Amino acid sequence: MATRYSATDMGDLPDAILSNIFSLVSDTRARNALSLVCRKYLALERATRVSLTLRGNVRDLYRIPTGFRRVEHLDLSLLSPWGHDLASSVHDPLLLAHRLRLAFPSVSSLTVYARSPATLQVLLPQWPHLRRVKLVRWHQRPLQSPLGADFATLFEHCRSLSALDLSSFYYYTEDLPPALQGYPLIASSLTRLDLLTTSFSEGFKTEEIRVIAAACGNLRELLVACTFDPRYFGFVGDQALLDIAANCPKLTLLHLVDTSSLSNSRGDPEDDGLTSEDAGITRAALVEVFSKLSLLEELVLDVCRNVRESGLALEVLSSKCKNLRVLKLGQFHGVVMAIESHLDGLALCEGLTSLSIKNAADLADMGLIEIARGCSKLRKFEIQGCKNVTWKGMRLLASLLRRTLLDVRISCCKNLDAAASLRAMEPIRDRIQRLHIDCVWDGLEERKRREEACPGFSLNEVAEPSVPSQSNEVMHFLGGSIDCEDTGRNKRCKYTLDSQFSNAASNGNGFLCNSWERLQYLSLWIGVGDLLTPLPMAGLEDCPNLEEIRIKVEGDCRGKPKPAVPAFGLSMLSCYPALSKMQLDCGDALGYALTAPSGQMDLSLWERFFLNGIGNLCLNELDYWPPQDRDVNQRSLSLPAAGLLAQCLTLRKLFIHGTAHEHFMNFLLRISNLRDVQLREDYYPAPENDMSTEMRVDSCSRFEDALNRRYILD
Repeated sequence: MATRYSATDMGDLPDAILSNIFSLVSDTRARNALSLVCRKYLALERATRVSLTLRGNVRDLYRIPTGFRRVEHLDLSLLSPWGHDLASSVHDPLLLAHRLRLAFPSVSSLTVYARSPATLQVLLPQWPHLRRVKLVRWHQRPLQSPLGADFATLFEHCRSLSALDLSSFYYYTEDLPPALQGYPLIASSLTRLDLLTTSFSEGFKTEEIRVIAAACGNLRELLVACTFDPRYFGFVGDQALLDIAANCPKLTLLHLVDTSSLSNSRGDPEDDGLTSEDAGITRAALVEVFSKLSLLEELVLDVCRNVRESGLALEVLSSKCKNLRVLKLGQFHGVVMAIESHLDGLALCEGLTSLSIKNAADLADMGLIEIARGCSKLRKFEIQGCKNVTWKGMRLLASLLRRTLLDVRISCCKNLDAAASLRAMEPIRDRIQRLHIDCVWDGLEERKRREEACPGFSLNEVAEPSVPSQSNEVMHFLGGSIDCEDTGRNKRCKYTLDSQFSNAASNGNGFLCNSWERLQYLSLWIGVGDLLTPLPMAGLEDCPNLEEIRIKVEGDCRGKPKPAVPAFGLSMLSCYPALSKMQLDCGDALGYALTAPSGQMDLSLWERFFLNGIGNLCLNELDYWPPQDRDVNQRSLSLPAAGLLAQCLTLRKLFIHGTAHEHFMNFLLRISNLRDVQLREDYYPAPENDMSTEMRVDSCSRFEDALNRRYILD
C-alpha cells in the first residue's frame, strides 16, 4: 500500500522558528503583508515588532493602534502637525499621553519632538523605565526657558536612562553640563551620549567637555560637536582629548567633529588641504589618548585644522587599539610615508573595515596603494578633498581591495571628476553596492579618448611609460618584480605579482564588465546650473538593481544665467529599471524666493528646471528639499514644483522638507496611490510661526483628511 504524505508549508514550522524569521524582516510593508496571511501570522508579527514610528494627526486619538504591545522603540517625532508642541496641539494632552501608554506599555526607547519642556512633562511620566531617549527640535530654544530646563525634566523622570541622543535637538551648550552635574547618578549610568548637534555654530568648549567627561565616567559611546579653531576662546585641543581619555576609559566609540564639518557643504577642489592655522593637537597628546583608550572600535577625528606628521600617532593607534574597525580622519597630514614597500602609519591599522580620509594635503597615489596593502579588510572607503590623488591610485586601490570593498565615496578631489571616478571603480564594478561621486563632467572627452586607446586595465597605467622609476616604485609596493623591454618609442612592462594580488590583475572579465549589477545606492553631488544627462555617458549606463538615489544640488542661483535647456535631467534616470526611492536635496541651492532682479530667475523657475521630468520615473518614495532664500529664511514649495510632483503617479510616500501653500498641496491629491505626505521643516532655524499664506495646523488637518478619505486598492 502506497504511503501518502500530507503537504507541508511554512506555517507548519514551530512558532519559535517562525518568530526568529519574522524578527529578521525589517521592511514595514513586508511585515504588514505577513500580518494579513492568517491570524497566527498576525500574532507572530505583532509579537516580534519591536520598533514603530507613528504618523498621523495627534487629534485623532481613535487612530492610535492598539495591537503593538511588544514595541520597545517608539518614535513620536513625526506626528502631525509636524514640529508643533504636543502639549498645545490637543485639548487634553494628558489623555493623549495616557492612551499612548496603554497602547505601548513595553516602550524602553522613545524619540519625541520636544519643542518645549511641557511636552516632556506630559509624556515621560508614562514610561518611567525609559533607557534610551532621542530629543528632536529644529525650532529655536524657547528664550523664556531656564538654563537646562529640558534636561532637568528629562533626568527627573527617566532615572534608568542609559542613552541620550541630542543630534537633532537645538539647545545651548551651557544647558547640558550643569544638568549632568545636578543628576550625578543618571550621568554615571549613561553609556551613550550623542552631542553631534548639526545646528551648533561653535560647539562645546574644552571646559564643557571636561565637565561632561567627568560626570559620565561609564560612557562607551561619545559623539561631540566642538570647535578646533585656535582663534576661538575655549577651543578644543590636547587638554580636552586628555580629559576624555582619563575620565572615560571604557569608550568603544568616539566622534569629535568640528562644527564646520556638520553643514555637509562641498569644499573647494582647488584647495591644497592646508588651513592657515594648525589645530591645538600634538602628536604626544594623540599617543597618550590612544594608549589610554585601548577599547576603541570606532574613531572619528574631523578637526578641520592641520594635524601634522600624524603617522607615528596612528602607528600607536594600530598597536594599542586592536579592535579598531572604523576610522575617519579630517585634516590629518602625513598619515603614511609611502617609502618603498614598507608599511607605516595608517597602513598598519590592518583590522579596519571602514576608512574615511578628508583633506589630507600630502596623500597621493602611492599612499593609497600602501593603505590598500595594509588595510586589506576594508569594506567602505571614503576620500574627500585630496588634491594629489588621481584615478590611477584609486583604481589600483579598488583592484587590491576587490574581494572586500563594497561602499566607496569620492568627493571634492580635483583629479577625480565623474568620468575619472567611475573609471577608477571598474575593477569592482560588478561588486560595489553603494557609491558616491561628484557630477563634474570635465573629463568626458578624455574618457572617450582613453577608452579608444586602452580599453582594458593594466598596471602599466599606474605610471606613465616614460617614467620607469615610478613603475618600479609601484611594484615595490606590490611586492612583485618588473621586467621591461624596449619596443620602439614606448616600453612594455611585464609584471609578476605575488599570489596575494593575483586576483587584483584579473577578475575573470578583464575589468571590461559594463554592468554595475550589484549597485543598489547611488549618491551624487552636482552644482547649480549643471545637467544630470551626461551621467550614463560617464559610465553609469547599466545599473539593473539600482533602488535608491540621492542627488544634492548646491550653489548660488543668483547671478546664474538661465539654463539653455528646460530640464535638469531627471527623466534620464528612467534608464534604471529598479529605481524606486529618491532624495532630491536642493536645500543648498540659494536664490530669490520673492521677486528676482531683472534678468534673474526666481526659485519657482529653478524648481521647474530641477523637477522637470520627474513624472517619467516610477518612484515609490521621494524626499524633496526645496531651494531656499536665506535672506528671508524661506524654503517653500512653489506652484510649478507642486504641479510637477503631482505628475509622479506611482508615489506612495512624499516628504517635503520645507513649507507649502495649502492649495499647492491639493495638487498632490491627484496621485492615486499616495499614502503618506508630510511637510517637515527639519532645518535650522525652522520658522517659528505659521505664515498667513502657508500651511497652518488647520491646513495640515484638512489636507490629511482629504488624503485619508480616498480609497486605495492595497
